[in-house]
Amino acid sequence: MALDLLVLRGLGLGDLLTAVPALRALRQAFPKHRITLAAPRALDALLPLTCAVDASVDVSGPGPVPFQRPDIAVNLHGKGPQSIDALRATDPGRLISFGTGPPWKDGVHEVRRWCELLEWHGIPADPADLTLGISDRTGPAIVHPGAAFPARRWPPERFAEVAGALGDDVVVTGTENEVPLARKVAELADLPPERMLAGQTRMADLIDLVSTSRLVVCGDTGVAHLATAFCVPSVVLFGPVSPSLWGPPPGWRHVALWAGQNGDPHGERPDPGLLKIEVSEVVDAAMEVTS
Repeated sequence: MALDLLVLRGLGLGDLLTAVPALRALRQAFPKHRITLAAPRALDALLPLTCAVDASVDVSGPGPVPFQRPDIAVNLHGKGPQSIDALRATDPGRLISFGTGPPWKDGVHEVRRWCELLEWHGIPADPADLTLGISDRTGPAIVHPGAAFPARRWPPERFAEVAGALGDDVVVTGTENEVPLARKVAELADLPPERMLAGQTRMADLIDLVSTSRLVVCGDTGVAHLATAFCVPSVVLFGPVSPSLWGPPPGWRHVALWAGQNGDPHGERPDPGLLKIEVSEVVDAAMEVTS
């Protein structure tokens, strides 16, 4: 009889990557279980690289989850009643979640949070187990100006100055929704049209591009976590949220720039703290991590 382990993480790219150590811990703890991840279908190209997931179901947000009677259901989505109720509705034999186990603590790094949830349930987890692979880094320098909310978007004029200072191999990336922003950066930096890649990279393409790049410069967004996963040197600009909560691990070739003040991560204009980061700081940091 097959044993099923269902994991809910119906969030974005960066969210999935911060959950990789927890997913691998579940794989180690339950080697005979078939692990199914409930997450957005767009992230499927990443799943084989985790070596922790056997199958997926397409879920965006806290549910509902189209799955029935798993032996174990694990909530790596959040602490709210929606995600807990969505997993309870699958009728699991065992539920691992905040709200039914340990208390939720503020001020914990996202990677460590999910590892601590599992450890509370007696499942060892290593927060440092983030790496998806290391390549030759012969690709371009990536400038990624987009982020989910305006509060985390450094001005395109400044990204363009950085792009102009990084050399003649710079490319600008972004989602389809970020094409106008990326185009503005590319035009201000006077990059040739073929260097504007926003809207042209599916997840598999983005993985190939980032994993072989020599540098990533971006805000607090999923591409930053992809650079961490492939040990690609990066400079990440933080505004309303401290890097102690979502930043790259210390001691790797990553620099997290932050002015030291918190704000609204869902704000409709660039965070004041983010605007305190100067172009010269970003360029200097980029030179430091690639030297």
